[in-house]
Amino acid sequence: MRVFVLLFNARTENEGIHTIQLGDRNKVLMFESEDDATRFGVMLEAQDFPEPAVEAIDDEEIKEFCDSVDYDWELVPAGALAIPPEDNVTQTQWQPEAEPEPEPEPDSDVSQNELDSIRRRLEGLL
Repeated sequence: MRVFVLLFNARTENEGIHTIQLGDRNKVLMFESEDDATRFGVMLEAQDFPEPAVEAIDDEEIKEFCDSVDYDWELVPAGALAIPPEDNVTQTQWQPEAEPEPEPEPDSDVSQNELDSIRRRLEGLL
């Protein structure tokens, strides 16, 4: 069966596959629908990820890859709305072509709980 995955720097020496980290495990999402994979990629871009490429690949090939690197995998059924997690891993094994500038440390005395509360209120406005 053909599935769709998200790749960064597709068909280059620095190619990387998008995974979701759950605890100390990585999981590759395999989408049944190209449109669903594209939608997920757009949501990643909104979280400041580089633009991913949606690539069709045989599901057995992805499963073999996952087994070889000890990753989990999940098949996302067509029409299911997969949403990226809010928290992103800041350190990846894959790095984009150009190294991004490190983010400066915030100069704020606002606690994480206060920031979360502000974020929830702002999201409620959307």
